[in-house]
Amino acid sequence: MEEQFDLVVVGGGVIGLACAWRAARDGLRVCVLERGEAGRGATHAAAGILAPDLEAEPGAAALAALGRHSLDLWPAFAAELEEATGRDVGFERSGTLLVAFDRDELEGVDWEREVLARMGLEARRLTASECRVLEPGLAPTCAGGLLSPHEAQVDPRRLAAALVEALAAAGGELRAAADVKAIAPDGVVLADGSPVRGGRVLLAAGAWTGENGLAPLRLPVRPVKGQIVRLRGPRPAERIVRSERVYVVPRASGEVVVGATVEERGFDTTVTAGGVLELLREAYRLVPEVAELELVEVGASFRPGTPDNRPLIGPGALDGLVLATGHYRNGILLTPLTAELVADHLVGVAA
Repeated sequence: MEEQFDLVVVGGGVIGLACAWRAARDGLRVCVLERGEAGRGATHAAAGILAPDLEAEPGAAALAALGRHSLDLWPAFAAELEEATGRDVGFERSGTLLVAFDRDELEGVDWEREVLARMGLEARRLTASECRVLEPGLAPTCAGGLLSPHEAQVDPRRLAAALVEALAAAGGELRAAADVKAIAPDGVVLADGSPVRGGRVLLAAGAWTGENGLAPLRLPVRPVKGQIVRLRGPRPAERIVRSERVYVVPRASGEVVVGATVEERGFDTTVTAGGVLELLREAYRLVPEVAELELVEVGASFRPGTPDNRPLIGPGALDGLVLATGHYRNGILLTPLTAELVADHLVGVAA
């Protein structure tokens, strides 16, 4: 007899895994279907920056507010995962320092502070000497900066591993190499034609929910390529430090993440010499000590972008379909809030 689930989740990144874990913990029979290996797509490439303010874009006050709300949820979310699995996901309230190196960039910092102020967000303007007191490893050409001390980071790879374990402990099922090709009235259909039955379907497939997505859907989600570099060694900074061209994320584990390019190139995962050169050159311009670190890994993956770069969360156009996709650059940040919103919807429908 075919197995019947309460919820079939399409996509095994952190969004799909977190939503599935919440649903399983609420007593639903859950199955996660991942086209590759869980946590190996955009999650694997992500830097794990939790920066709703300094990553906010002009005119995106509503999205920044969602990010702030989700950041507030992160400490409890990380603690719950650690309690459930014994795994530390690397959550750290490190803060973010945006650095300028010349007059033009300093004007950009001041403009960004004004944008944040108009959105009701706060960041502290620092002089060059104040920046270097906080981060002695900054290049001596630092001209000033903007500090957001409440922002944080998490290790997405540790997070994915913890979510996989938490899902299993809650009774959920995870199937890798399960490529979903269509949404059916009673579940989904895999590439080999076999069905997976479910009362409801949660679509959390990231960039693969767009033009190459699932029949009969055509959601406005596109892949936005990002190249990223991973280094290892002594921390070159205590905080996340970034300029207008690059960010450097130092972790307590010794990993240092440098990213990330933004390229509209479709489903192209080519790592280019130019992309890596740009990231390392700008990271060196920001924190020269990165030149002494070990080069561990380079990679590329896809952010799921939407026309306004806001996520699609909530009921879909088909009966029983729920969306949790299109998070663009905010997938890790919005993971706790997305899981909460999806869980509330599922419970509300069940009630």
